[in-house]
Amino acid sequence: MILAFIDALRPRQWTKNLLVFAGVLFSQQFDNLGLVLRAAAGFVAFSLLAGSLYLLNDFRDREADRLHPKKRARPFAAGRLTPGFAIAAEVPVLAVIAALAAYLGAGFAFTLVAYTLMNLAYTLTLKNQVLIDVFIIATGFVMRAIAGVELLRPVAPEITISPWLLVCTFFGALFLALAKRRREIANAGELARDQRAVLVHYTPEFLDGMLLISAATSLMGYALYTIWPATVAKFHTEALLYTVPFVAYGIFRYLYLVKLSESTEDPSLVLLSDRALGGCVMLYLLAVVLILYRPW
Repeated sequence: MILAFIDALRPRQWTKNLLVFAGVLFSQQFDNLGLVLRAAAGFVAFSLLAGSLYLLNDFRDREADRLHPKKRARPFAAGRLTPGFAIAAEVPVLAVIAALAAYLGAGFAFTLVAYTLMNLAYTLTLKNQVLIDVFIIATGFVMRAIAGVELLRPVAPEITISPWLLVCTFFGALFLALAKRRREIANAGELARDQRAVLVHYTPEFLDGMLLISAATSLMGYALYTIWPATVAKFHTEALLYTVPFVAYGIFRYLYLVKLSESTEDPSLVLLSDRALGGCVMLYLLAVVLILYRPW
């Protein structure tokens, strides 16, 4: 049953928490092993916390999940995990999260608490509120980026994160959340309401319109960030502008997959399974590293 518990923590979706590394990457401190290790500890803490919240969410949704062709295999829905074992196994997980939060500082710990309270509200009631549900998902990504800075501030108080990156993170995550809802409607058909109650309030046309708006805002926001005077002054170059095509391709590729692939119900799975999108992300990161850490 321990394997079922680990599965319930959804380790495949922990790629979302790599956003915690944004602070150390864009502060040009990725060659500082101490700061990278702090970011790694933050990644572990956020991943375990997110996994614990998934656990609670899956327990509450186990009946609805049994109606879903893929979610029915989740541990609670499939009967592979019992509440008693989950509670017992969760105790050491929470202890690790608390220890890491204490080590990484008050700012990071406060962000974890805020993220937890927001997601508890989402699980208990807000997941059924149209638009609020996707806004909470997007805000969760912003909190990951903020946490990535807060964990560095106890040892490097001069490190900050650009408001532009927070804006881009929000609209980029909103784009992914809307794409998830769009594919859920397409996959579920007449069973949409039984599988996720909030889907009854969405229509494909409404979601398509919001997808285009969030995609355009994300792309333009990032493009403006790369040439913003404060960005150029910080990095002493305008070369980040050359990374815009990677961002554009990634967004357009995901839009393409939303129409064609059933797997876009899970953005983490798309990143791991679609070679073109995964390659684009790797090339983007390589370009950013070369620009920000150029030896010349």
